[in-house]
Amino acid sequence: MRGLIAGLGHGFKPREPQFSVDHLVVGGGVVGLAVAQRLSRKFPEKSTYLIERHERVGEETSSRNSEVIHAGLYYPLGSLKSRLCIRGRTLMYDYCQQHSVPYKKLGKLVVALPHQTKYIEKLHAHCQSLQHHNTHTNDTKPAVPTELISGDQARELEPDLSPQISQALWSHETGIVDSHSFMDSLESEITSSEGGEVVLGTRVVRVDPTSDGWIVQMLTSTSPEPDVVFTKNLINASGLASHQILNHLLPQLNPPEPKIPIYYAKGSYASYRGPGVKGVQRLIYPVADETKGYAFTSLGTHLTVDLEGNVRFGPDLEWIEPPPSASKGGAGEGDSDRVEDVDYWSRHLVPSDARISQMHESITTYLPNVTLEGLHPDYVGIRPKLSAPGGKGGFNDFVVRSDWSGRWTRGDGRAKEGGRMITLMGIESPGLTSSLAIAEIVAEEVLAGN
Repeated sequence: MRGLIAGLGHGFKPREPQFSVDHLVVGGGVVGLAVAQRLSRKFPEKSTYLIERHERVGEETSSRNSEVIHAGLYYPLGSLKSRLCIRGRTLMYDYCQQHSVPYKKLGKLVVALPHQTKYIEKLHAHCQSLQHHNTHTNDTKPAVPTELISGDQARELEPDLSPQISQALWSHETGIVDSHSFMDSLESEITSSEGGEVVLGTRVVRVDPTSDGWIVQMLTSTSPEPDVVFTKNLINASGLASHQILNHLLPQLNPPEPKIPIYYAKGSYASYRGPGVKGVQRLIYPVADETKGYAFTSLGTHLTVDLEGNVRFGPDLEWIEPPPSASKGGAGEGDSDRVEDVDYWSRHLVPSDARISQMHESITTYLPNVTLEGLHPDYVGIRPKLSAPGGKGGFNDFVVRSDWSGRWTRGDGRAKEGGRMITLMGIESPGLTSSLAIAEIVAEEVLAGN
């Protein structure tokens, strides 16, 4: 499968900066907002600017997901996903409580057919082995509390479950959140701080390293010429476009480094009105594909509810790749830097009923009375992946990468001096849950040099 390796465009020449900021965050999704909020509160005397290319924050992956606060069941011991999901879950519940963001800790059942019970038991043992990876708590309880229950016990909790379900894993810490209210709250926190500002409708078009930082050119939708800013600390949290700045710069190193490909996975959601889910009180997940380890690629087509009690199913998994027009030579990786080629994924956001029957087939393995007629296309989300299908055993961890401008200006590609650029890549699920923990390590560990 072909990935996308495009960088920034080449239509803008180097320019001198017009002003400077202490922290420049690129990308106004939930992670960029969390990072900017943390920095603006930690360093009130410094300037923190967040720039977002859309006219509103959270227009991409952050607003097209299941809105689940994940407990941290699936991710390998020692991975950033495990650490940051567990820490982020605690931070998320605390933040929602303190800032009146709507949420609900519902719990979740992962349900197994008879041939899947070994997976459930293995997953339960994995959860019992996880510990809090920080010094912020003295809690000696398991970081991810789970309970193995029988199929009959699961049906007492959710009567519409299939009689074929023989065992379930009950996660008590899983919940749901109003992600839009959460992002609105973070944005308000930034703009109400002394040095914070959110700039919308503005995209990065060029980045140049200097001996002590970064010169960033930003083009606003209403202006023919870019604004030019100098920053000592550049944080790239641009989600689906997180590879572009690096891919603009890596070929300029001595020796040049290869560009980083990114792959996109499309997930469709369906709303549901009909029988088979009467009075459902918890999230219900099937056992993931055991050939992918701990559900590294997809958690399966699961049931979630929103804060109004509406039921939806999804996401499924469908890989999409750049069209031939996104490759300058017409083949190979997508290396065209034209906006319409780089954003080819946006053409896949229109919901359709093409996969509804396939989703229904998956759903009825654990909720047999759900009807095909009750399922309707709802919305589509895109998840950034750092390897193609089947790569790295299906698991991709979050990437928190640091580069120093001195790597380019010194010419030896090694120097840890100058300004720092932090690139956050592969931030898919559990990115929403982990967002505040990602912000915490950016501010308290990476920028602090720990």
